[in-house]
Amino acid sequence: MKLLLIEDEVKTSAYLKKGLEENGFEVDTALDGKTGKHLAFRNLYDIIVTDVILPGIGGREISRALREANIDTPILMLTALSETDDVVVGFDAGADDYLAKPFEFRELLARLRALAKRKRAQQATEVVLEAGDLKMWVEKKQVSRAGMPIDLTAKEFALLEYLLKNKGRVISKAELARHVWNIDFDTGTNMVEVYVNYLRRKMDRDYPTKLIHTQFGMGYVLRAD
Repeated sequence: MKLLLIEDEVKTSAYLKKGLEENGFEVDTALDGKTGKHLAFRNLYDIIVTDVILPGIGGREISRALREANIDTPILMLTALSETDDVVVGFDAGADDYLAKPFEFRELLARLRALAKRKRAQQATEVVLEAGDLKMWVEKKQVSRAGMPIDLTAKEFALLEYLLKNKGRVISKAELARHVWNIDFDTGTNMVEVYVNYLRRKMDRDYPTKLIHTQFGMGYVLRAD
């Protein structure tokens, strides 16, 4: 389980990181809200643990920004504010659970395991398409490669989805045009080539293993060689 811990108290952060790693978690840490938000948007995490009050950007603002971006990573908020109104505000901002300070470490572990179990149950019902280290969550409209999120437009997503669903099969430009754009392919346009190149720049250029291959005179095939 990969976890992001956003906690500005250095000793607390170090203590929690050590304990979590000893219990099988892979932990990234941030000591302020700006860094935490950057990491949360750049990487894919199984769970995010964040303090409410942080330098710069607070935990609630981070949670709200993630939810507005349709990032549904479970969020556990740590706070010294345990009044009912404070908890309600946190849940309204998109938090999945709340843990008031001070707390016992075993209570934190229990909450994290409950969130992880809930996430696994949700993932079991999701359609996930894969090729090598590329993953697509169809319902959530998310794509990642080697754990790094890839931002796609609606048409790029639709094109990649069709390639993934037909992984290993050579698909002609005419077939792609029909199924992705719902039009008959006009040999006078290079629309398909343009979008394939967009995809390659985003998901192949920075990786040694290329996934989209051209079969000259035939079309394209997605495979993890």
